[in-house]
Amino acid sequence: MTETKRNLKVSCLINPRAANSRWMRRKFLRAYLKKKLPGEIYDGLDDMQTTMDRTVAACKDSGTIVAMGGDGTIADTLQGIFVAGKQGDVLFGVIPFGSGNAFRKAFAIPKNPLRAIDYLVEGVPRPIDLMEVEGRIAAFASVGATARVTGEKLRGTVMGVWGHILAARQLFGTSRDGKTLELYEGFDKSGPFEAKTITSNFLDCIVTKTNYFGYSWKIAPRAVVDDGYLDISLFEMGPVKYAFLFPLIYFGLYQRRMRHFKAKRVVISGHNLPLQFNGEFLGDRDRLEFRVLPRAIRMVCPPTRRAGKRFQKASP
Repeated sequence: MTETKRNLKVSCLINPRAANSRWMRRKFLRAYLKKKLPGEIYDGLDDMQTTMDRTVAACKDSGTIVAMGGDGTIADTLQGIFVAGKQGDVLFGVIPFGSGNAFRKAFAIPKNPLRAIDYLVEGVPRPIDLMEVEGRIAAFASVGATARVTGEKLRGTVMGVWGHILAARQLFGTSRDGKTLELYEGFDKSGPFEAKTITSNFLDCIVTKTNYFGYSWKIAPRAVVDDGYLDISLFEMGPVKYAFLFPLIYFGLYQRRMRHFKAKRVVISGHNLPLQFNGEFLGDRDRLEFRVLPRAIRMVCPPTRRAGKRFQKASP
């Protein structure tokens, strides 16, 4: 960070249970964090509400809020910043530590937490878009099969990628009843539109601002973090075909064949639609509304050419 940013008080919100509770055993990491980013460390975060409350409190006198953990910790910290109404005032940073970490891949943040801390110190603040869904702040979300799998995984006892693999059987039980999508102020391969209504029997629908889900899954290769639009992809296929094509889907190669839209707002209607956002399961709804939040917050990004390629606009 620049000298001006170094003078801002830093508060770091840490999930102590991330990475199999290694935080308490990583004494060197703790010392390195204190040395490089002196400020407040909050590591007694037991649940979502505690993380949000701590974040709200930290926003009162901190200029930089850092989330250290997986995608769940990042989501809860972001939510706390927005609850505090400080999204226009604070800088936001991420130190990967745990499973998932779609944010890490989306912004080319090093997986090694020591290197991630170095990049936070040297980093460049850039405005990024986020989105709002059902009153929650999110960077990525899905409706359908991946949401159902996420819910099953979170109910289980096996953590990490193996928990998702075991829960993948829910793919075959996801309903493909008809759904209606209302898209506003966007464009597709046919050109721009003010409003468009379509129907679909999709197995899964991805609504996102970032390219990745957890575990380096390139779910939305055409998403751009600062273009002012939601990125919407429809997986209109059965579960057997989805499973067969999964290697191509994982690396973002099959998505070019699917229906794809950009829009500033989308409403999805159907029956018992499962929703996940930022790796958290929200439950079933008959109506879901998403809207983009352009330039919602300034995120401290690595000062690398690779990270810069994630953005549409060259300057912060």
